[in-house]
Amino acid sequence: MASLEFTITQKSPKKVTIEFDADKFERLAASFGFLNPELIKRLDKAERDVKAGKIRKINSLKDLR
Repeated sequence: MASLEFTITQKSPKKVTIEFDADKFERLAASFGFLNPELIKRLDKAERDVKAGKIRKINSLKDLR
């Protein structure tokens, strides 16, 4: 698995900057399967379902009754 080194810089109490190498990030994402075409298709479908109102947020399993 690829490793990822990053630098965190705090510019103010409410702002933080995180820097990392893009090539190493892509290798790490590929290791986790984030660049898998099937995963991307499922995420696109899930996004369409949310926009169409087929998905709703629940606060408890009791909401499913």
